Amino acid sequence: MSAVGLHRVMEPKGVLPQAATRLDTDPAIGPDEVRIAVERLNLDAASFRQLREEAGGDGDKVRAKVLEIIRTRGKMHNPVTGSGGMLIGTVAEVGPESPLGLKPGDRVATLVSLTLTPLEITDDLMAWTGTSEQVPCTGHAILFGRSIAAVLPDDLDDDLALAVFDVCGAPALVERVVKRYDRPRVAVLGGAGKSGSLALAAARRSGAARTLGVVPTTSEKLLLDGVTLADVTSLADARDPVATAAAVEAALGGPADVTVVCVDVPGCEHGAILATAPGGTVIFFSMATSFPAAALGAEGLAADVTMLIGNGYVPGHAATALDLVRAEPGVRSLFRARLAAH
Repeated sequence: MSAVGLHRVMEPKGVLPQAATRLDTDPAIGPDEVRIAVERLNLDAASFRQLREEAGGDGDKVRAKVLEIIRTRGKMHNPVTGSGGMLIGTVAEVGPESPLGLKPGDRVATLVSLTLTPLEITDDLMAWTGTSEQVPCTGHAILFGRSIAAVLPDDLDDDLALAVFDVCGAPALVERVVKRYDRPRVAVLGGAGKSGSLALAAARRSGAARTLGVVPTTSEKLLLDGVTLADVTSLADARDPVATAAAVEAALGGPADVTVVCVDVPGCEHGAILATAPGGTVIFFSMATSFPAAALGAEGLAADVTMLIGNGYVPGHAATALDLVRAEPGVRSLFRARLAAH
């Protein structure tokens, strides 16, 4: 029995569950495993966007594709984006050696990706329209000894808690990075999104001198202006490097010391690098990021910047995100607006 789930890998043998093409979803658990009765999936933004665009916005086609992926792979692992999401459910059974501190009956959110979580769906996703990131469903999922899960808070509704936990790694890492600088200027590309709003709130709380939210449309700018999470907002297509850098410099009076990428479309790497000051840091939270493009782009621009991959885990990340949602009305308002739109 492996704490990281090696025994659940069916193909190819020898890789970790995230890299596997198929996982074993047997509901019989090992000594350190936990079985979850699944209630809802939350597809990550990049994956859902790709699925929706491939299906031409047809919800039935999106639903069929998600079912196909889960049945073929034994997990929700989008083969195009390489990403998945996370889930909420109720603990059904806990192995005697599980270190996760969970007990049967706990309602939890998993804080590990669906790309490495054995998952079986039993209702054909019939309650889901295929038009939103949140997917009501029934089935079961398996957590390993080194998985992470959080008990759902009593003071937040499930939809909101699920959306927050899905991106809870973003504010914790932004907080850590911002504190390394003396009152830095922080730009968040995609500042009106879920991870973007939390990143802006975390940057301000952590001592940023000035925060900027960059968004692609007037409607998103109005949304972000309305919740006052950023000191200033700007319109720019993050896929246009020159326009993005110009917008950041005009709004902040120079390049950003910390640039955070929370945009769920590909092609935003070079704009983030160009908008960042020498010695600054770029944090990539989007699963649409091409890391070869980021590395080679920084080299080609002779950019002396540190580039970090937001891996979704920082110790205490769930508590940090929940605290921001509870303390910042603007974050709550933006999350609820996003949820209402779906």
